[in-house]
Amino acid sequence: MTEHTPNGFTRRGFLTSSAMAALLPVGANASVPTLTARLGQIRLLPDEYPETPIWGFDGQVPGPLIRLPQGQRMTRKLLNQLPTPTSVHWHGVRVPNVMDGVPGMTQDAVQTGGDFTYTFTPPDAGTFWYHSHHQSSEQVARGLYGVLIVDETEPPDVDHDLTVVLDDWRLTQEGAISDDFDRPHDWTHAGRLGNFIHAVTSPQVTSVARNARLRLRLINVATDRIMEISLIGLEGKIVAFDGMPLLKPQKPERLFLGPAQRVDLIVDVTADEGEDALIASHERDGVFAIAEFSVSGSNTRRGIIPALPDNPHHRLASVTDARKVPLRMEGGAMGGLRDATFKGQHLSIQEMVQLGQAWAFNGVVGMPDDPLLSASTGETLMIEMVNDTAFAHAMHLHGQHFQEVLDDGSFGPLRDTLLMARAETRTIAFRADTPGKWLLHCHMLSHAAAGMRTWLHVT
Repeated sequence: MTEHTPNGFTRRGFLTSSAMAALLPVGANASVPTLTARLGQIRLLPDEYPETPIWGFDGQVPGPLIRLPQGQRMTRKLLNQLPTPTSVHWHGVRVPNVMDGVPGMTQDAVQTGGDFTYTFTPPDAGTFWYHSHHQSSEQVARGLYGVLIVDETEPPDVDHDLTVVLDDWRLTQEGAISDDFDRPHDWTHAGRLGNFIHAVTSPQVTSVARNARLRLRLINVATDRIMEISLIGLEGKIVAFDGMPLLKPQKPERLFLGPAQRVDLIVDVTADEGEDALIASHERDGVFAIAEFSVSGSNTRRGIIPALPDNPHHRLASVTDARKVPLRMEGGAMGGLRDATFKGQHLSIQEMVQLGQAWAFNGVVGMPDDPLLSASTGETLMIEMVNDTAFAHAMHLHGQHFQEVLDDGSFGPLRDTLLMARAETRTIAFRADTPGKWLLHCHMLSHAAAGMRTWLHVT
C-alpha cells in the first residue's frame, strides 16, 4: 500500500524514519542539562528532495525525549540560538506559575543568545509534551516541540511502550516549510492545514508478536489539524486522556485528537502472523497507515487491561457551590461577529482583520487586560463555553486539569484540552489549586494568534 499527500509526496517509508525518530538522551556532562533552540535540517521527504530546514530543540524534530520517574525533579536550561525570541511551555504539566513558559504573563521571552532555567517536580505521571509558546503558530509549525514522559511508580505490564507523535507539515515542492504564516484564510477558517501528515514512532519497532501488549502514547502536535485515528489489528482500551488516567479504561472507537490532545492506549496485537497491525489516519483522500508493525511469532494472550495508577489530582464530587462564568466563542469566517473590543478600542470586523485579529471571547479580541475570572485558591469554578462559530476549537487551560460536566450531572475524565465542535455548548469545571496567571486559549494556534485567548487569575 503506497500513500501520497496532495502534493505528491510519498508517505510510506518515511513515517518512522530514523532521521525523524532519533530521540536522543539529554546530555549529562553539564551540571544543568541544556535544551538548545536552534536551526537544523531533517530528512523528512524522500531522497530526491532536499532535507527540510527546521527550528528544533537541539536541532531535532521532535526535540529530545525527556523522561523521568514520578516525583523526580526536572531541570533544563533553555539556550536560545534562534534568530528570534522563544520560550518553553510544559503542556499539561502542573507547574508553578513562573515555570509555565508564557512570555508576557509568566516570564519574559528568551532573547537570541539568552537562556532561562526551568525547574519543577511533575506531580503527575503521564504523557505530556513541551513546545514554544512565543509566536507559537509559527514556531511550533517549524518544529519547536518535544515529548515529556513521567513514568508511573508501578508502570503497566507491556511488551512495548511506544510514543507516536502526529504532525501536519505545510511543505513546498522543494521540501521546505512554507513561510506563509500570515495567510488571512488560515486564521479565519480552520487554521494552517498542511499537505504532509506524518508520525514519528519511538522507539522504532517494526515487528511484534501476535498477542503482544503495547502501550501507545498518541500526541497531536499539529498547529491546527484535528487528527482522526483508528486501530487495525490492535484491540484494547484507552487508559488515559491528556496524561491523566481513566478510573475505568474505555474501549476505543475512532479517535479524534484535537491539537495538543494526547491519548494513552494499552492494546493487544490481534493481527495474524504475516499480517500488519496498523495505526491509521483518516483523511479526505483516504485512510493511511501512520505506523505499521509486521506480526511475527506469537505470545500467550494476557488477561484484562487494568487501569493505570491514579494521579494525586482533585477529582470533582459536586459543583453545587461552583461559581459559573460564561465564555462565548465568536468570529472567524461565516461567523456572526460584526464588531468587538480590541485592546480597549471598539473596532469593526474589517478593522480587526486588518490587524490580523478575527476571533473573540465574550466580544473581546486578543488578550484582555482583565482576566476572564479571578478566583481564590481552592475555589471550584465552572466555565460554560458556547462555540458560536462555524469551526471547531481545541480549548486548552494552563496550570490545571478540568472535567466536563455532562448532561446527567456526572463528570467526564480529567483533561487539559477540550475539542469543541462548531455550534456546540459544553461546560468544564475545576478547582483552582495553583496561584498565578493562567492562560486559556484555543490550541488551534492560528486561532489563538488571531484573537482566541484570555486568562484566569488565581490568588
